[in-house]
Amino acid sequence: MKLLMLSNYFTPDLSAGSFRMQALVDALEPWSAEGLDLDLITTRPNRYASLRAEAPAFEDRSWIRVHRIEIPSHKSGMADQARAYIRYAQGVRKLTRSQQWDAVFATSSRLMTAGLGAHISQRLDVPLYLDIRDLFTDNMDELLAGSPIKSLMPVFRMIERRAFGRASRINVVSQGFASYIKSIAPRARLRVLTNGIDSIFSDSDFRKPSGDGQKPLIVYAGNMGEGQGLHRIVPQVARRIEGRARFRLIGDGGQKSALEAAIAAAELGHVELLPPVPRANLLDHYREADILFLHLNDLDAFRKVLPSKVFEYAATEKPILAGVAGHAAEFLSEHLPDAEVFEPLDADAMTQAIDRLLQSPPEPDRTEFREAFARSQIMERLASDIIDMIDEPADLRDLA
Repeated sequence: MKLLMLSNYFTPDLSAGSFRMQALVDALEPWSAEGLDLDLITTRPNRYASLRAEAPAFEDRSWIRVHRIEIPSHKSGMADQARAYIRYAQGVRKLTRSQQWDAVFATSSRLMTAGLGAHISQRLDVPLYLDIRDLFTDNMDELLAGSPIKSLMPVFRMIERRAFGRASRINVVSQGFASYIKSIAPRARLRVLTNGIDSIFSDSDFRKPSGDGQKPLIVYAGNMGEGQGLHRIVPQVARRIEGRARFRLIGDGGQKSALEAAIAAAELGHVELLPPVPRANLLDHYREADILFLHLNDLDAFRKVLPSKVFEYAATEKPILAGVAGHAAEFLSEHLPDAEVFEPLDADAMTQAIDRLLQSPPEPDRTEFREAFARSQIMERLASDIIDMIDEPADLRDLA
């Protein structure tokens, strides 16, 4: 039972995709006793140019071989990411030449890994399992408004249709993606297995050390791109809460320089901007926090998204401040009703939400949430579904 897995990110890289893939590999390992043999083709750590972890180009762990392709350094711009992907695709094609597997699994946020997986599965005439973590074309439709790159959208849509149509099974990390997938691939055998809480968070104590004497701390950790829109709201809100609270923003991304410039221009000394940190160090920042903050830009496409950061933040039992709409807002209302949710880019609403959290901080008990969304359990279900697809007779797959 030979499985080929494609993922642009894998540990020790810092990204939601790499953490998800590591958890899935862990969940698949017990199947090695029944003959599962796995090749994972990924990249050398590259998520953030400002934080490069080291990892060998090849690892042989007996039942799994990890191939890491060296790609050019990038700063999350479209052009440099395209160059990096071309290098990855070339490496994958070279490594898969004259090889055979029983199935292909591809996890994709930027579509191209899904397209690559579809191409290889078709060439090998084997089933394809897609794990879709973002809706690339849906996002790009809005993010590329006015850009000459938008002329490539018909090509992206063709790749998307072929990939989704080729897949034997498709998993999505957000229920909000389901209707979009069905509109493109009506016969898709769709699953919804979200991101979840890793044990590094569920097993940690996040109680804040007492007596530091400083103003309450609002912490954001993650990407700082157009998709998050921090540069469009944090400077405004920071001016309004000066003297009452402070911000610590941890991460990197395509709009970090714009965020830095706005903070400097407004002379916001109570806003701290830090580079990405390893997960073990992130625990300390969460421990110091009084409020954990996440935000998505005000785009229709993001109303379908469920940020992976929701699960990480929830594990801390700290108050959550979330600028989200659509499915993410509905998910928080249902599962984490103590979270303060406001419309993206609404500085007035965000300021009021902060005031409510400062005046009456909730003391939630999220035990049930942590149990329901433990990453290990979710990935066990995904692993079982992948194995079930491999074992399924070809004629039944064709009928689905």
